[in-house]
Amino acid sequence: MLTLPNLLTLSRIVAVPLLVAFLWWPNWEFGYLLAFGLYCLMGITDYFDGYVARSYGAVSKLGQFLDPIADKIMVAAVLLVLAAQGVLTGPYVGDMHVIAGLIILIREIAVSGLREFLGGLRVSVPVSRLAKWKTTFQMVSLGALILGRATPWWTVQAFGIEMNFPHTVGLTTLWAAAVLTVITGWDYLRVGLKHMD
Repeated sequence: MLTLPNLLTLSRIVAVPLLVAFLWWPNWEFGYLLAFGLYCLMGITDYFDGYVARSYGAVSKLGQFLDPIADKIMVAAVLLVLAAQGVLTGPYVGDMHVIAGLIILIREIAVSGLREFLGGLRVSVPVSRLAKWKTTFQMVSLGALILGRATPWWTVQAFGIEMNFPHTVGLTTLWAAAVLTVITGWDYLRVGLKHMD
């Protein structure tokens, strides 16, 4: 259990309450800046735990179990807090951006359940390239939304309205992730349905 990759994964799980604490007050710009730094650090450890495990032959069943769980806990926690604090709002559609977050959360729960079901049948579902793009958009989105609250002065004029640049990037990539979430979720479901006869 106490291998470096597993410790890096566990550190991400342990850091989630601290990340949530920094995000709890939407008008605390320095807190959001700290949250952005911590979020980036968690993303770096996510990359390195897999890299170290593969490079040094330290891949373990515990690591394979914990790594996706750590990612899902972080994403769900950030999405829920940002939604609760009114960060998932923007021009034209207001709070409708919360729907993109809901799509992502529903898919994560559904795919986790599907993987558990297929695991019992000894059927593996490999991660597709499109799913990796979904994850990339998702991580960029959440980071940008956090950074947007940390830098309220980073505003631009576009289409006759004033908008915060990182926040707008965050909302745009959140919807891109939501669209890819639906596509990849359907792909996983099709594989699962073949084994549900």
